[in-house]
Amino acid sequence: MLFLGLLLAALGGAVFATALTVRGFRAMVRNSERSGRLRAAALLVGAGAVALYAWGLLNVGYAVLQAEDGGAGSAPVGPCREAGPQVASLVVGYDVNFLPLRFECRLTGGGAYVTSAVPGYVNQGTAGLGLVAATCGVLVSTTARRVRPPVA
Repeated sequence: MLFLGLLLAALGGAVFATALTVRGFRAMVRNSERSGRLRAAALLVGAGAVALYAWGLLNVGYAVLQAEDGGAGSAPVGPCREAGPQVASLVVGYDVNFLPLRFECRLTGGGAYVTSAVPGYVNQGTAGLGLVAATCGVLVSTTARRVRPPVA
């Protein structure tokens, strides 16, 4: 069930990133003034952030799919085997975190460790692109306020 939710969220993210990209290119073509270029940049960089996070969701979804795969060789959990046989034999379950996006393996002693299911660039890239998109969005709103003529 978690896998299906992650898959649908990743698909929704891809659709949303596509919509932001289309709107960004439209804003770029329609406006040649500064606020229009900033709006286009905010939309396109935001689309990149959403797409990168959706890619991370797909990676976590694949790790969950491996973890929930029963049958021969299913213990310890597939993504948790990368730590080696001594640590992997202590795995009792897994957790998925969404901020930051990661797949964790829980150990018998109460500890946990993060696997490499989500590439390292996903969280940093999403945060960086999101920060740039938010900055451009703030600049658009301040530029648009200055450009408007006063209401009489």
